[in-house]
Amino acid sequence: MRSRLLRAGMVLVLLAGLHLLVAPTASAHPYCGITWGSQLRGAVDLSAGTLTDVRAGRHDCYDRLVLDVDAPLTGWSVRYVDQVVQDGSGFVVPVAGGARLEVLAGVGVLPTDSWFIGSGGRLVDTSSYTTFRDVVWAGSFEGMTTIGLGVRARLPFRAFVLAGPGSGSRLVVDVAHRWCAPGHATC
Repeated sequence: MRSRLLRAGMVLVLLAGLHLLVAPTASAHPYCGITWGSQLRGAVDLSAGTLTDVRAGRHDCYDRLVLDVDAPLTGWSVRYVDQVVQDGSGFVVPVAGGARLEVLAGVGVLPTDSWFIGSGGRLVDTSSYTTFRDVVWAGSFEGMTTIGLGVRARLPFRAFVLAGPGSGSRLVVDVAHRWCAPGHATC
């Protein structure tokens, strides 16, 4: 009897210990049902085409950045970085905000485009945005264009490419306003 109780106790201790090693289940209180996370997103491939516009929009649960390209975009990445740097030179580009996303599109630009304002220039007025703090031109070098996206904190984001309009495409970056639903400290 005593050995049976001892074995049962050891099994319970072992199961409790294994429970600590298992990752927690999906969040019970995500903000607006968002479960995006904050890790690198992207696709590694060669792209053709040119960046034609950079614009942003506000939504109830997130702020959105859109990069318009005049061809299908197959090479891109979005990730949190400590500093946004220019490709080629390595110079740090100042980007306001509590955290910075490096938005990389595998296409060049035409410096004669009307939206193009040169290195370090602000591309979007973010003064009325909930999450965005800065959208900064970081340069284009050898077919790679970098945009610095300053956000108020390291928040969940998603990034994806949409086809169109026409033969073009759009790189979309959505950054949530918060991690947890209001009134919840854990999500």
